[in-house]
Amino acid sequence: MNRIDSIEALDALYSQPHATSLRKVVAQLTPAYRKWIAASRVCMLSTVGPEGTDVSPRGDDGPVVLELDPGHLALPDWSGNNRLDSLRNIVRDGRVSLLFLVPGDNVVVRINGTAIVTDNDAMRARFEQRGRHPRTVIVIRIKELYAQCPKALIRSGLWGRDDSADLPTLGDFLMEATDGDIGGPDWDAAYPARIEETIW
Repeated sequence: MNRIDSIEALDALYSQPHATSLRKVVAQLTPAYRKWIAASRVCMLSTVGPEGTDVSPRGDDGPVVLELDPGHLALPDWSGNNRLDSLRNIVRDGRVSLLFLVPGDNVVVRINGTAIVTDNDAMRARFEQRGRHPRTVIVIRIKELYAQCPKALIRSGLWGRDDSADLPTLGDFLMEATDGDIGGPDWDAAYPARIEETIW
């Protein structure tokens, strides 16, 4: 296998980027991006830390992030598995990227920036759901904001298909990873009730 080990060798394989792809980048929310991101209920949060990289799906019942001002967004950290991979990374290295999706729309919006984690009570209270608050909130400072080319979602036909039949379940993944100690059909059967109790 031929390993490409220099930027020069990589650049030689591709044409120059279109002017559009370079000029589309903005440094804060504009009216169009504000409207689009407000419609997004899910994003992928990418972080980096001493142990490596991490990407985590984040979703909410309504906008997945809250605008604090045109240059800052807030993302609640709702109940999860308590591994805290993303949060640990942000505490040690604030660089983050987010990919925002809106079901049915093939555009993807990306934000690159930096983040902090806060347990400020007033900030946490802004995300109340069913009388509960997130333990912490991730505050993102926008450095770059831009819309991605929709080709990947168009090629995949993501919003027009359902390929979930006969896929492994969470219980299957757990059984495989733990040599049968955790997971299985009983775990899957009890999961909807656990989700209802712990989703916020």
